[in-house]
Amino acid sequence: MDKHYLTPLFSPKSIVVFAGCNADSAPANSQAELLIENFKSGGFSGPLTYLDIGMSGTLSDLVKSRVDLAIIALPNEQLCAALEVAGSIHCKSAIIISRGVNASEAKKMQDISKTYGMYLLGPNCMGFQRPAQHLNASTLGRMTQKGATALVSQSGAVTNSILDWASSNGVGFSAVVSLGDHSVIDIAQVLDFLAEDAATHSIVVYLENIKNARSFMSALRAAAVSKPVIIMKTGRSQVSAEATATHAGAMVASDEVFDAALKRAGAVRVQTFVQLFAAVKCLSARYLPVGARLAIISNGGGPAMMAADWVKELKLKIGKLSIEATADLLPKLSNLASVTDMIDLDESADAHHYSSAVNACLASSKIDGILVLMSPKPHLDINGISQALADLQPTISKPLITCWMGDDQVASGRSILNNASIPTFRTPEAAVDAFHNIASFHQNQQLLHQVPSSLSELAKPDIEGARILIENILAERRKVLTEMESKALLSSFHIPVTRTILARSANEAILVANQLGYPVALKIDSSDIVHKSEVRGVALNIHNATGVRDTWLDMMATVSRLKPEAKINGVTVQNMSGKPDGRELYIGVRTDAQFGPVISFGAGGTMIELIADRALELPPLNQFLAHRLIERVRSAETLGTWRGAPETDRESLERILLRVSEMVCALPQLREIDINPLILDANGALVVDARIVIEQTVPAHNYEHLAILPYPSDQETEWPMRDGNRYKIRPLHPHDAEMLQTLVRNLSPESRYFRFISSMRELPERMLARFTLIDYDREMAMVAMYPERTANPEGGFTVNEKIIAVSRYVTNPDKSSCEFSLLVADEFNGQGLGSRMMLSIIDVARSKGLTSIEGLVLAKNAGMLKLMRSLDFKIQIYEEDPDLKLCVRSL
Repeated sequence: MDKHYLTPLFSPKSIVVFAGCNADSAPANSQAELLIENFKSGGFSGPLTYLDIGMSGTLSDLVKSRVDLAIIALPNEQLCAALEVAGSIHCKSAIIISRGVNASEAKKMQDISKTYGMYLLGPNCMGFQRPAQHLNASTLGRMTQKGATALVSQSGAVTNSILDWASSNGVGFSAVVSLGDHSVIDIAQVLDFLAEDAATHSIVVYLENIKNARSFMSALRAAAVSKPVIIMKTGRSQVSAEATATHAGAMVASDEVFDAALKRAGAVRVQTFVQLFAAVKCLSARYLPVGARLAIISNGGGPAMMAADWVKELKLKIGKLSIEATADLLPKLSNLASVTDMIDLDESADAHHYSSAVNACLASSKIDGILVLMSPKPHLDINGISQALADLQPTISKPLITCWMGDDQVASGRSILNNASIPTFRTPEAAVDAFHNIASFHQNQQLLHQVPSSLSELAKPDIEGARILIENILAERRKVLTEMESKALLSSFHIPVTRTILARSANEAILVANQLGYPVALKIDSSDIVHKSEVRGVALNIHNATGVRDTWLDMMATVSRLKPEAKINGVTVQNMSGKPDGRELYIGVRTDAQFGPVISFGAGGTMIELIADRALELPPLNQFLAHRLIERVRSAETLGTWRGAPETDRESLERILLRVSEMVCALPQLREIDINPLILDANGALVVDARIVIEQTVPAHNYEHLAILPYPSDQETEWPMRDGNRYKIRPLHPHDAEMLQTLVRNLSPESRYFRFISSMRELPERMLARFTLIDYDREMAMVAMYPERTANPEGGFTVNEKIIAVSRYVTNPDKSSCEFSLLVADEFNGQGLGSRMMLSIIDVARSKGLTSIEGLVLAKNAGMLKLMRSLDFKIQIYEEDPDLKLCVRSL
């Protein structure tokens, strides 16, 4: 069932319009007038009917026709009635173009659409445009040009501004969708549709808010698997007003979390409207993701240096020609040209010089993109140079971005470039920014492809012990753990901590210090004190009992004076870290209102807020993500050999980050974690101080507190074959792509046709990505892994695993049913593998709360239909195609 459920909305074959009494009468209001004008000028050629909400005579005929889309543009008091009529005549989808509908009225419309099973865009939206289908169902003005970039916006004003700009810059769109503040169909569902829309090659989103972080991340990851996605979100200055009890809670703003989420989803965020326009320009030229090496070609040194400075600022790289390519290019340029870091063609450069330089860069494997700069000079043939680049455009395989500086003299040249779909900008910085967006997408794809296990492969943590500790603290109606409790929780996940014992008197402190051995550190213990150093509640390197006694007495007196309302439990005594060459680091966790837990890492110590050196990542982590998280902070430079201190043990730091990720995955009660400082040296890492905040939560199932669902490693099982061999069933992983491709290549033509209803010999790259980079929240794919033994020439055997079967389901939009598919290697047919694979996904679907599973099978695929009957599926006629059978089973 490949047709997307929103196809009737965005690609309707038939439409009814509610905008007045009938097609010949006056529109109901100004919005209806504009809608009808735009709709008629669009040229939609399918069946079209104009209806009035009071009409009844034609309803019986319309019920039989099952219209795809109802467009409603009426006064607000008539919207619910019109939606009822649309539901009564079995419209599959509806769009309500309106303004000023409040939340309660919007809820009524949502209920009506649910009752009739309609997909509703609106209310309070301005509609959508589909230029290739000549469909302008909007009040957004005249139809935009046809293109390959989709625009989705939660602001009608922003949408109109972009369309106005696009009309004069040669930019077209595959779809333009304006979402209102109460739209039933949200941004995630639109992204879902565009991810599968063949006419859409890239997506630009203007975002103001999201309803559900997990569904948004799921849809965004699905879209970004194969299409560049650029997002601009407002509200960057907003910070949480919630009171916090740790550094993580105080320092990490919601906007930073959103940034981290977008990177993890494989999308790119731009910060300004100018950058958004730049992104649209580049994406309209269908530039694919590339590396970060940008070649700069110019007819003057000044502009080239301006571009180079911005390249450095954005952490890109200057793309340079090889020695051989340079030697080949120089004879084709002016005698005054310079080809070193940048290609300066000199002010006498002509069209031939520009073409030669661009061709040299296109042929170089050391260059990922090309920036061509031109500043106007007397007698310079600007149009000739522009036309030379336009002539090259059909053969260009790398991003080619231009910057024609100036205004009047270069205006006609810019028009030539726009008509050739070559992005052109007015300033070097804007042009470099545009390339940075493309390069960032390439970098973020690496994060998208990471699917971490729910737990690392290290020793198993004592999760049950951790839960008991948390339950006991919550039973005492406390949320902030003491230092000892925090360290105990960390220890249950095998995170190394300093030995810490609470002393309630000076004498107790001396006894503890004598037992631990000197030197020791003393710290005030109070859940009411967030930062101990601010009240002089930390003392280090105490070498004898007298020092312990005097420090204990002074500390208690000072803290009581500076923080008289604080409840003081005593003073903790602990060994000094014993790491004189150690680097002070910080690991924190903050729970964001939308995206759930987020892990932060950076420089630690008492000046942590002032230094502000941190990077963020959403859990769950794997080693690649942990490594990238460390590399992104400035203090990573100190982890190597640093000012006489030996190189640190980074692997131990990565393990602790993985352990923290385990904690936030396994314990939804965690709200904030503050590990500061964590001391790292050549011999490993040690947590010196920690503070954890918890909160009572409802029982979480399927990691509901996380925005990204972990790899479900608990679904792995092993089964015997009828021939005595064994195979393992486990969830599909992204690194299985090549094995999955091999399975498809080795199928018989008949098996490939039965599975894909196609004669293709292998999976196209986009389909392979879609099948392997799955979202475990909305779908599941199980693979059967078979150990294949190959004899070695010198004796013995090599064992290599291969995929011999795949079963999967995808959750339907109703969130209660799912669609299945099954594929078994030809040589393993008849061994009960199909039954076992189907039962494995049925079990997973049932555990997710789904109530039914269905799928389409070719009517002549007798073997598959027999299997379906044996598994209690009901075989039904599929009305839309007599060559297919619909197989349905209740869960």
